[in-house]
Amino acid sequence: MAVFNTDFYYIKRAIDSVLNQDFQDFELIIIDDGSNDHNRELLLQYAHKHEDKIVYIRHSNRGQSASINRAVLISAGEYVTILDGDDEYKTNHLSSCLQAVKNLDLICSTTETIVDTHEDYLVPDKNDLTKLIHLDDAILFGTLFGLKKVFNSINFKTGFAADADFYEKAKEQYRVKKLNLRTYVYHRNIPNSICSTLKKANLINS
Repeated sequence: MAVFNTDFYYIKRAIDSVLNQDFQDFELIIIDDGSNDHNRELLLQYAHKHEDKIVYIRHSNRGQSASINRAVLISAGEYVTILDGDDEYKTNHLSSCLQAVKNLDLICSTTETIVDTHEDYLVPDKNDLTKLIHLDDAILFGTLFGLKKVFNSINFKTGFAADADFYEKAKEQYRVKKLNLRTYVYHRNIPNSICSTLKKANLINS
């Protein structure tokens, strides 16, 4: 999980959703991507409280992709997955993904999406940022789940649609599949998210 100045209320919610999984053989690696002092102190205190499960690392601001790439390098597990700091898992997320990934190398899935309006289900199309597509047709960072070898062999690029780029590259080398799990809770009603900001900018420019 990479975090950068996300409100600690959301970060704690995300962390707690991992700690409360019905599958408990995991490590949660949190990469603090240069958050301000207040957020850093709250996050460090909470990580220390759960240091049996959480690894906390801080570096200068480099962006989500670089942070996730670094976390992959130090991860010890057989499988890797991602969680955005303002999202959360349902309690059966990890166990469901482990069951679904059998005979595959990488999966992604649809989400349970929290929205304010129907328009929140729409995000910019990576192939044409002036067009919108439904979230169910997109590849989302947090729903990627697969063998560590997949994440070791492909780095996330910097910029928009890094998740889709990763998935498309993985398809060329590995057994991949998109599933309808909806065990990842995606909060699209947070106004300052990257998708929301980019979507608003394109609507204004169109």
